[in-house]
Amino acid sequence: MSMTVGELLAEPQLGLSLLAGAAGLGNRITWAHTSDLPRLWEWVTGGELMMTNGLSIPADEAGQVELAEALVKAGASALAIGEKMHAPELLPGFFEACNRLPLPVLNIPYPLPFIAIARSVAESSLLEESRRLRQTARIYDLLRLAGPAENQWTGLVDGMAGELDAELFVVDRRCLHPWHPGGRALPAPLADQLAPPAVPAAASKKFQWHSLDDGRSMLITDIPTHPDALLVVLPMSQQHPDAVVLLHAATVLGLELSRTALMLENQRRLGAEFLQQALDGRYVAAEVESRLQDFGVPAGRFLLASMSSADPAQLADIHVGLWRHGYPNVCLRRFDTLHVVVAPGCSDDALRHAVPAEARIGVSRAAAAGGLKQALQESLWALGTAGGAGRQVVRYADAPSWLGLASVEEGEALVQRMLGPVIDYERGRQPDLMTTLKTYLEHQRSWQKTAAALFAHRQTIIYRMRKISELTGLDLAETSTLAQLWFALQVYEVMNPQDQPGS
Repeated sequence: MSMTVGELLAEPQLGLSLLAGAAGLGNRITWAHTSDLPRLWEWVTGGELMMTNGLSIPADEAGQVELAEALVKAGASALAIGEKMHAPELLPGFFEACNRLPLPVLNIPYPLPFIAIARSVAESSLLEESRRLRQTARIYDLLRLAGPAENQWTGLVDGMAGELDAELFVVDRRCLHPWHPGGRALPAPLADQLAPPAVPAAASKKFQWHSLDDGRSMLITDIPTHPDALLVVLPMSQQHPDAVVLLHAATVLGLELSRTALMLENQRRLGAEFLQQALDGRYVAAEVESRLQDFGVPAGRFLLASMSSADPAQLADIHVGLWRHGYPNVCLRRFDTLHVVVAPGCSDDALRHAVPAEARIGVSRAAAAGGLKQALQESLWALGTAGGAGRQVVRYADAPSWLGLASVEEGEALVQRMLGPVIDYERGRQPDLMTTLKTYLEHQRSWQKTAAALFAHRQTIIYRMRKISELTGLDLAETSTLAQLWFALQVYEVMNPQDQPGS
């Protein structure tokens, strides 16, 4: 076991003396570190004796008190100051703070070299180093001993908590929910203390100690390779886990999270392939039901949610977010829209939590395996309603009127009545007429602007518009006709994203 501050102070060959903080002489020293950099506490990982020539110590009383408080918060065991060096006068408020915290403050007699103190600490830590190596080996072995795949995460975290004699929580930095669906939720009092800005978007240091209201300490640290994963450690005893061992523990957890991420990505690819084929009609209802159950989605009753965002890349990890909150899913990106099949119990709050704030979500009614295509139409209709109404989540069953229409059936009827002949004419061909109509309406019915936008000759545009009039029997000079065509185009685009230009 590492030496205490009191034991170091008692070594006669060093000649150290205590200036303040006698109540902290029982603090254990894991290492002795020298630094004269500003903000001395930023170089503390927990348990260090911080040695300085004094350049790190502010001259004003408020700054000295801040230094003492920050060192204790960071987990330093003691502060040692070189005598007759560069330290300013230590003021009464500083000594009062050190006694209150407590933070032992040692005087290093001139000209004792700092290396002599570091050597004493290192020699006393030889047995501790051997214990650390054995403990590190056991932590890595937990990957092998964690148990069956379905319980591996729980077994790994529980085994590591027992090894470290601490409570462990692995949470999402952004919301503090468990990163893994089998993980323990962070107790509310701890979550309150870790709420932003206590935990920044990216930690400024590997280890951050927080003092809790009940006098205990809590450590937070990053998990390597997973920027949104945070390890929260609540020691069960006064002896804090070794910082090096904690770093290895975070690495082991990172390895397991990476394995899980690879599994989820493989499942996502398989699910996307299945959903594409199912929507293309390559499976009968019984096959769809069987495959959905393989992915953990209840086939007898499910929801289909369609999502869009100004930045489609932000939808890349939706499947992970839903899985982490206990909602197995199958997802497919078609063009710039993400379609997700999920259990009917998935709430609006769960969907909002999984997507960026500016995203729009349309949700179908609960459907069975035979109603997959109908569910897609409903979710796309609800998505169009969400965009038109400026709402983040719209459910088809509760959707307000959109463009004066209340259902998919009404929308399909409008499209068929206004655009059906054009769609039939262009089936199997390039959608030149539909593209021209859309561009013409978007450019205020200007032949010249439409031609420039489509890199076509003006006469070509005129010909295409006459062809549309001929096919539909509509007079395109009538404002009411153009208004209805515009409505029909809006519906058609939402419900047929695969037919959009550039898709």
